[in-house]
Amino acid sequence: MTTYGTIPTSTGPSSSSSATPLDYISRAKERGRSALAMRRPWRQLANVHAMGLPPSLGEAYVRIRTNAAYFAMNYAIIVLLVVFCSLLWHPISLIVFLACLAAWLFLYFLRDEPLVFFGRTIGDRVVLIVLSVVTLVLLLLTKVTSNVLISLLVGLLLVLIHAVLRKTEDLVMEEEAAGPGKWYAAVS
Repeated sequence: MTTYGTIPTSTGPSSSSSATPLDYISRAKERGRSALAMRRPWRQLANVHAMGLPPSLGEAYVRIRTNAAYFAMNYAIIVLLVVFCSLLWHPISLIVFLACLAAWLFLYFLRDEPLVFFGRTIGDRVVLIVLSVVTLVLLLLTKVTSNVLISLLVGLLLVLIHAVLRKTEDLVMEEEAAGPGKWYAAVS
């Protein structure tokens, strides 16, 4: 049997249900590396010579969209770091935050196959809703809701200020990042 032009999805007769935890961890590490590979150099993000006030409101909007697309992973790291730092004085909440982060990673972001619970396949929308509700309930139970919301707003404000002030003339956008269908694609 010839299989020219096809890419094998498994290396042997073993199915994905018999995958070892080591396979799952290596797959998670690979996805983490590929996600962090989308991160731009921090020197480029913090280039003081590329900062300046936009000449108009329209230019500010274009800068926000372009910088959000180009520095998306860096901005996500900054916001998560601000939230993490705000929880340092609440160790129980920090543990809950890390547990929720692990649940989101394993149940939503890093899984390849549909989630099966008691023989029933659970869709992505249901997983998203359940994880969101559980995260909000745990956030309310740890009584740091205002702390997390304020830290999210501070992180988003920092990102927004940078996105407005960072000039975009020296940024080179990849074809797939600026392609159609992306909500953050730069306006030409």
